[in-house]
Amino acid sequence: MQASPKEPILDMDVVTTTQALADLCARARTRPFCAIDTEFMRETTYWAKLCLVQIAFEGGEAVIDPLAPGIDLEPLFALMADRAVLKVFHAARQDIEIFHNLTGQLPAPVFDTQIAAMAAGLGDSISYDALVQALLRRRIDKSSRFTDWSRRPLGAQQLEYALGDVTHLRDAYALLQQQLASQGRAHWLDEEMQSLLDPQNYDTAPENAWRRLKLRRHTPDYLAALATAAAWRERSAQERNVPRGRILKDDGLYEIADQKPRSAEAMDRMRAVPKGFGRSQGGQDLLRELSAALADPKAYAPSVERAPPGPAVNGSTLEMLRVLLRVVAEEHGVAPRLIANAADLEDMAASNEADVAGFRGWRDEIFGRQVRALKAGDIALRMERGRITVMPVPAEAAR
Repeated sequence: MQASPKEPILDMDVVTTTQALADLCARARTRPFCAIDTEFMRETTYWAKLCLVQIAFEGGEAVIDPLAPGIDLEPLFALMADRAVLKVFHAARQDIEIFHNLTGQLPAPVFDTQIAAMAAGLGDSISYDALVQALLRRRIDKSSRFTDWSRRPLGAQQLEYALGDVTHLRDAYALLQQQLASQGRAHWLDEEMQSLLDPQNYDTAPENAWRRLKLRRHTPDYLAALATAAAWRERSAQERNVPRGRILKDDGLYEIADQKPRSAEAMDRMRAVPKGFGRSQGGQDLLRELSAALADPKAYAPSVERAPPGPAVNGSTLEMLRVLLRVVAEEHGVAPRLIANAADLEDMAASNEADVAGFRGWRDEIFGRQVRALKAGDIALRMERGRITVMPVPAEAAR
């Protein structure tokens, strides 16, 4: 992304050697934080191909070329693992996934400006260019957005665009931190950042691939077939380095789990499986794995903990809590999703003792307590001049 004309990029040299990278990262590790972004390609691959890494910190910025001949990225990986340096990303999930796949470790600690923007009242899932516009009043030139970052050489305009991703981010982070501190909301992000670094988010082990799918049934044969098919697809995609959908669509996995085919003919009769797949080498391999799993489904079915059915949720109570959430979110200038999600609201409607985030910490202070008060009849919602507000209920009326 293009830097502001008021802040020209002084050094457009690209880091292409291990020594230059080591020097850059040594400087970065003396700073309290660094802004990080990546450019990658993965439209036709399973594993993302890391093409550029951009970094900016107080007093420095650079573009790193991971595709440069002979470069060793170990100094960069050491920086990512240095817990004394905060790593600032925007919409961090894919960047974190790339570093995790390359090193087996998660960058830490991290700060995601997209999540932080929800707490600061800048909207839900705000885009990077919208964040820069809101905080810095800068407009971003998007003309290089669809660059093929794997091609070399890259032009000056493309490199300037890429570096802008972190020079703006460095400045936006400083302002965002100030805003959150002035609002007393910096601690609101602790749980969100911890969740972002949950290793399960980045697990690519084939045996756990079934966890990405919605379980439509819980019988052992269904679970065994679904887990087996999902693991086979994951291994195949990784080995061939192609997207999962190029191997088999999710609908195909669900149909296989439902139909449990034992032959190529049965496989080819299914609507969600490509014609001829059952007779292909991959189809034959999958049939052999399915045969083994279905011969002893209890041994192959993953262990799935089914939550006991909760108390019945009163529909009108749930609707009132949804309205209350919107009112509270507007009052505090924060995205509703950061306070409570749909599942949390259902649990909160059913029980005041529900073990959900909405009844803990700062969320309880601004929302959970009002949920309990609304359910107890101590407060009410009313329409006033076209706006819904919360009002206390007089004690005699509550009785």
